[in-house]
Amino acid sequence: MSVRQQVLMLWLASPSLEAHVLGWSFFDGTSGTGPQPATDPPYPTGVAALVDGWRLLQMSPMIPPTSGHEREPSFLKHEFVFERLID
Repeated sequence: MSVRQQVLMLWLASPSLEAHVLGWSFFDGTSGTGPQPATDPPYPTGVAALVDGWRLLQMSPMIPPTSGHEREPSFLKHEFVFERLID
């Protein structure tokens, strides 16, 4: 059997991996044959995902808001992308 990838995206309350999860998305390249997240969200923090074996692939850059637009709606900041490989 070949190795398949699962991707977990977590949006945290701050740029720290120890911050609590505000939102998440899960993408499963195993067609459901690998372990599945059982709760919403699957982890309370980014560190908890690392402890469970997820590998951190990417962190969002620290971009300050444009002056005068600090309170306008925008994209979710503090995005972290994790992966794990499943046989």
